Amino acid sequence: MDKIKDVIDKERLPKHIAIIMDGNGRWAKQRGKLRVFGHEKGAVAVRQIVEGCAELGVENLTLYAFSTENWNRPRLEVETLMKLLITSLRKELKTLTDNNIRLQAIGRMELLPATVSKKLETVIEKTKNNNRMTLTLALSYGSREELKNAVQAISFKVKNNIISAEDIDESVINEHLYTQNLPDVDLLIRTSGEVRVSNFLLWQIAYAELYFTETLWPDFNKEKLYEAILNYQNRERRFGKTSEQLN
Repeated sequence: MDKIKDVIDKERLPKHIAIIMDGNGRWAKQRGKLRVFGHEKGAVAVRQIVEGCAELGVENLTLYAFSTENWNRPRLEVETLMKLLITSLRKELKTLTDNNIRLQAIGRMELLPATVSKKLETVIEKTKNNNRMTLTLALSYGSREELKNAVQAISFKVKNNIISAEDIDESVINEHLYTQNLPDVDLLIRTSGEVRVSNFLLWQIAYAELYFTETLWPDFNKEKLYEAILNYQNRERRFGKTSEQLN
């Protein structure tokens, strides 16, 4: 694993990695276990990847932890996920503090159970001055909802002459997104073999490099992370330009 890590160019790290953590249920099913067992193992993978990114020097990591559509899952699974989230926040506060990692969350926080919101707010408050890396949890998150809210907020300002329609540019839109303090995503990783973005950061991944792996999330470890980053570093990012222009 160290050999793979040593090959990574620390000067060309993605500034923002976003991950769709998929495959917990299938991982458990393959082992004849309940889905909750997969979610518990997935929480262990989260710790590995958070530590791996911090050790490399990645500045921003965003994890798709719970989508707005996930509320439609069986009630018992949703309740279990919420309990697991509380447990993880309680257990990982020390890890975040020791590694100088700041936690924040994006999404419709008002839909979360009060116990989850309270614990989340506590950890966010206790880590707000950490500056090694920003870890963002997308909870009760949907990108279309985020964009709708941004359009409504901007429309209100135009209607009330706070800004003019001509002033609306990318920076104005960015200011009204949940991710207003984050840079665009450089690398989007999705585990489990599914090849879609599932309503995740649609605006922010406009020029992201997409990396899909067959690995189920509970098996996604630091070595798999390093492989994804190496793959990213071996790509040519043109942003609409030609190779000749870049050279």
